[in-house]
Amino acid sequence: MVDADQLAAHLEFFKELGIDGMRRDSIWRARSEPPPAPAEPASADVVTRAVPEPGGSGPGDPLTIAPPAVPLFATEEEALRALRADIGEECSRCKLHSLGRRQIVFGVGNPNADLMFVGEAPGADEDIQGEPFVGRAGQLLTKIIEAIGLRREDVYIANVIKCRPPGNRNPEPDEVQQCQPFLFRQIDIVKPKVIVALGKFAAQCLLETDVPITRIRGREFAYRDAILIPTYHPAYLLRTPSAKRDVWEDMKRVRAILDDGK
Repeated sequence: MVDADQLAAHLEFFKELGIDGMRRDSIWRARSEPPPAPAEPASADVVTRAVPEPGGSGPGDPLTIAPPAVPLFATEEEALRALRADIGEECSRCKLHSLGRRQIVFGVGNPNADLMFVGEAPGADEDIQGEPFVGRAGQLLTKIIEAIGLRREDVYIANVIKCRPPGNRNPEPDEVQQCQPFLFRQIDIVKPKVIVALGKFAAQCLLETDVPITRIRGREFAYRDAILIPTYHPAYLLRTPSAKRDVWEDMKRVRAILDDGK
């Protein structure tokens, strides 16, 4: 049987995709109408759970719910490719598709990475090349990664949103609402041990807080089965070189966590 935690995780997954209802067709069968016996032994678990009747205010008849039809993939790489295809080449879920973006900037790196970096949004260079962190800030990020004994291809790099906002402005709430679920799915596919949130926007967005980055930097947070460490954005370091010492302390902590196998 699927336990309550697994079921809750499935329901949260679909909530992030914007699915807020359940169907009562052949997939959602009432217990009083058992499905016909399968021709071959079924390998999937079945969960019995009381759910509200559509349109009702209280619990309805208990339903026998088959596990969600979530595709299973042989590798994380396949799952990421499927997610990229789900977003599409010409995503129009938010207004950024009509505000000058050239292409989707999905994510790059090792699909099995223990370390994941999350930034804010693509910039001009990223919008042209279709890869996150390839400009001056990206070059500095690569040096930071190498400083802890890793290569860029050893980690996974993504942004909160996948399209460049005009003028490199901060993403707006409606844009984040549409795009952030794809980041959550990237995190859940890669399953990193450590997530480094780069900069104020990424840290505040992931942690759902308005606490300044100066107050949350240097701390550790449990986040989606990983440890989240906020630090300064490489672009900020280009403007404020004195902050590199703080980032180095954060990265030493990242290295220690990875070495401890947490």
